[in-house]
Amino acid sequence: MNNSAKGGAVSRGFRLGKLGFSLMGSYMGYQVQNLLLGEGERTQRQVRFRQRASRRVREELGVLKGPAMKLGQMLSMQTKILPEEALQELATLQMQAPGMHATLARAQFKSSLGKFPEEMFRKFDPEPFAAASLGQVHRAITLKGEKVAVKIQYPAIRSAIENDFKLLKSATLPTQLTGHVPAALIEEIRRGILEETDYLREADNLEFFRKGLSGLEYMVIPRVYRELSTDRVLTISYIEGESLGDFLKRKPSGAMRDLLGTRILEMYRTQIYRLNALHADHHPGNYLFQSDGHIGLVDFGCVKRMSFNLSELDGCHCRRSWRESEAAARHFLALAYGPRAPYSRARKMLPMMERMSDAFYPQSASADIVIDYRDPKSYAKFREISRQHQKLVLQNKLINPEFAFLIRANIGLGHLLHELGATVNISEVRRRVPAAPLIGHYE
Repeated sequence: MNNSAKGGAVSRGFRLGKLGFSLMGSYMGYQVQNLLLGEGERTQRQVRFRQRASRRVREELGVLKGPAMKLGQMLSMQTKILPEEALQELATLQMQAPGMHATLARAQFKSSLGKFPEEMFRKFDPEPFAAASLGQVHRAITLKGEKVAVKIQYPAIRSAIENDFKLLKSATLPTQLTGHVPAALIEEIRRGILEETDYLREADNLEFFRKGLSGLEYMVIPRVYRELSTDRVLTISYIEGESLGDFLKRKPSGAMRDLLGTRILEMYRTQIYRLNALHADHHPGNYLFQSDGHIGLVDFGCVKRMSFNLSELDGCHCRRSWRESEAAARHFLALAYGPRAPYSRARKMLPMMERMSDAFYPQSASADIVIDYRDPKSYAKFREISRQHQKLVLQNKLINPEFAFLIRANIGLGHLLHELGATVNISEVRRRVPAAPLIGHYE
């Protein structure tokens, strides 16, 4: 590692450490002052403290970008972990993170494509309209007059990711040694985030999903401009539409929200059961909503190619296959927790699997699962079962690294449908897109 890379790693580590100590000091001061305040004043002060602390976390993660910022984005979907003030701040990370200076963006573009943006486009907006964890996006018009979005990667972001994961591996060493957080899980997350820095790979993902989801007429997937793309610059067709927040400000009807929620879930199941590949980043900032019910989906950097057979796992849940024989139970648990999971520990999960199957895969043909995502009580049972399952997985050291991005996608999907406020007949969508043998392969 050269000196500048070492300096960058030390600087990032120092900033993260400084943020932690700063928040700790603020919290201690807040508690001392609480002793001198009345009950009403304490409540008001608590809200103000959370707002200030959350703002500082959001600002610092936005500056650090890379895995640190992605962690903030993922936390923004964990509605049971963080207070409302933190969720509101972290939710802005996807679209409002600090961008790089226009001069640096031009330099990054030229170093990758050999010319400045204004030499390759009829018009190029130097101000980004979106800035995220690994790069920022600019509006432009091609020489042929086509509206496009140009994503330019931040400088040295790959080395920053490598350095952050070295820090993460050190910080999680005790849990790795006990087996509660296997090193393979950290490596899987590292692999997935590093893949996002290869924009040519993202271009391949875009073309794959554009073809694979073409049967869903309401989905709008950008077209790639290969001649204007490299591993660090990606040019795609500009997709019209509103962010989820702006869309909801227009107060769409309940019927429209339900329609969009059903379509999002149908798109999700089509990916995992027809394409065997999954757009794993369901942050609201990656969706664009149109008034006629069409949905634009962007940012295909985080894609998981599944080496496991979810159709078979679904089938096992539906018929409760583990009841059939010891061999069937072994097969099911190997699907659920990986072939290396010790059977003696995995078998402890069968009572929980019975509960999950009763909730998610009812055997009665008339027992449709309808979830009102606006009402937390409507899906509280499903979230609580999932939470208890994950707790037992951690306790029994059964984390399957292969499921890391699938779990991330499921959390993001639930958060998106909650923010949308949709009511979705889950069973009807399952009938429309049943678990089935794969009809294509991810190349």
